[in-house]
Amino acid sequence: MPISKLPFGRTGHESSRILFGGAALSRVTQPEADQVFDLVMQAGVNHLDVAASYGAAEDRVRPWLERAPGHFFLATKTGERTAAKAREELERSLERMGVDHVDLWQFHNLVDPIAWDEVLSPGGALEAAVQARSEGLVRHIGVTGHGLQVAATHRRSLERFDFDSVLLPYNFITAQNEYYSANFEALVATCAERNMAVQTIKAVAAAPWGGRPHTRNPWYEPLESQADIDLAVWWVLGRPGIFLNSVSDINLLPLVLDAAARFESRPSDEDMRAMVERRNMEPLFV
Repeated sequence: MPISKLPFGRTGHESSRILFGGAALSRVTQPEADQVFDLVMQAGVNHLDVAASYGAAEDRVRPWLERAPGHFFLATKTGERTAAKAREELERSLERMGVDHVDLWQFHNLVDPIAWDEVLSPGGALEAAVQARSEGLVRHIGVTGHGLQVAATHRRSLERFDFDSVLLPYNFITAQNEYYSANFEALVATCAERNMAVQTIKAVAAAPWGGRPHTRNPWYEPLESQADIDLAVWWVLGRPGIFLNSVSDINLLPLVLDAAARFESRPSDEDMRAMVERRNMEPLFV
């Protein structure tokens, strides 16, 4: 079955509920990236999420955009905090991807209080985003982040500016943190009221690597079996109205897409707790 689609907030675009997470392309060759393109197209994914800091990702998607013009909703991110540097990074991103605009430009991991204030104050990157939107270089503006504080920080961000989308972690084990869960629920409610898109990440995270060797691309240890990935993906997709960024490992991507294509209903909490125990899963953020 094809992966289902939903309106991506107020943007007017119907995005696949699985968004392709471009971090998976950060360290791959173009031939490897092109194999991923074929997989993404077969799955019906029509939304790309990359970032200026994702290694070669913006370069790698350029041929995708040339091969399938108009197919993808294109999102990228800037890690710069001042208007001047953010504008420079946006222009580099456009050049690397060979496009004259992006559908969504996002402030990357905007959680640190000092950086947050810098971006949203006069002379900050928000000024560059608003200016770029007025020039047609950017159609929509979003904000992203990691960590247990991010849901609360996003709520503060929405008090300062009417963003079009937010992005933050969401998985079963993170949702067991009462502070995070309360702020996540409040944030999602606000987004629903304003018709803003909610993007989630880290669905298949199992635990921090700690001192163990990194055997996969993500900075965290991911789930690896199809059965476990099924449960993790289905749990996220079982929350209506939200999107899931895939996974930052091209070898795990087929499993995530396969799980999404077979989604029917959310697993029970008992099934999820059994997986947490079986896999010795640990919170990424403490």
